[in-house]
Amino acid sequence: MSAVEKTENTMTKKERREREKNDRYYYASQWRLMAKKFRRHKLAMTSAFVLLFFYLVAIFGNFVAPQGTEQFDGRYVNCRPTPVHFFHEGEFIGPYVYGIKMERDPVTYMGVFAEDTENVYRIRFFTQGDPGGEYKWFGLFPSNLHLFEAEGEGRVFLFGTDSMGRDLFSRVVLGAQISLFIPIVGMLLTLVLGLLIGSLAGYFGGWVDTVIQRIVEVVRSFPQVPLWMALSAAIPKTMKPAQVFMLMTLILSLISWPDLSRVVRSKFISVKKEDYIMAARISGAPADKVITRHMIPSFISYIIVNMTMSIPNLIIGETTLSFLGLGLRSPATSWGVLLQETNKLETIMFYGWKLIPMLFVFLTVLSFNFMGDGLRDAADPYK
Repeated sequence: MSAVEKTENTMTKKERREREKNDRYYYASQWRLMAKKFRRHKLAMTSAFVLLFFYLVAIFGNFVAPQGTEQFDGRYVNCRPTPVHFFHEGEFIGPYVYGIKMERDPVTYMGVFAEDTENVYRIRFFTQGDPGGEYKWFGLFPSNLHLFEAEGEGRVFLFGTDSMGRDLFSRVVLGAQISLFIPIVGMLLTLVLGLLIGSLAGYFGGWVDTVIQRIVEVVRSFPQVPLWMALSAAIPKTMKPAQVFMLMTLILSLISWPDLSRVVRSKFISVKKEDYIMAARISGAPADKVITRHMIPSFISYIIVNMTMSIPNLIIGETTLSFLGLGLRSPATSWGVLLQETNKLETIMFYGWKLIPMLFVFLTVLSFNFMGDGLRDAADPYK
């Protein structure tokens, strides 16, 4: 029996578990180590769960939203949020809402909506919606099933209504499909452009690098928001929402790639002097193989962090364009489109619930920033 076998036989269960734990750590891959360090970052993990919840709601938005983007009711224009109750006359009867009636405010003399406690409407779940709320699951299977709806003539306006009597909760949920996924698509296009152009400049150098850097400097010299506005103003108003969606994504991507390309260029310049890169080039490996199999994987963790940190800028960009009326237009909806009504002092004074979409923009951007910080710390080998 060898000395190693004797040592293993004399080890206690606790020592054996400790040794296996150390072995898993020292032989773990880079991705496993990053995941372990990321899970220790409580704020980043919380932000990741918040974003996961937002994206799930956006994916199943047509089911979660009680109404569609084109549904409205002129009887409930600028209606305040309707509270959800559970106890009626001291008895628990489940979630319900009262009826809605119009009253005159004694101070401002404006017509305001109030609860009509004589009428009680239970909230039903997994119900068939009103005509006009039809949709298709993933664009394939027609359905009119919605998560909740008040029975009879009852109305559930969790976030109130807008100036046309449209349910703001439904529009926030459906607007998330645009405001959350435009940045994802834009980030992927930015990633492709940044990696392609930055790798060409860093790998080949010389006149190729000089030309690319002058182009980057020209693009970066333009003020970002005015350039967004100029490009968006060129979009014809007759275009369909889907076409506007793709053009806005392209606009945001064409402006966002220079920063990533410069970082990729600097990484390539430092990495291409490493011994394993020189060996690959001397052995006759083509440039595309050296770049994709050796150079890019060496700093893939940074790319992931950069992708996460760039999404908040794209979200703010889309929201800004739509808020200024240069992005999506009604009946298409996004968080920026919903905020268009908040540019009036009257809205802030009397209809404060219309600022709710701003809260979701704030939470989303903040969550991406916190998650990006966690990924950056996890990818740092010296922490």
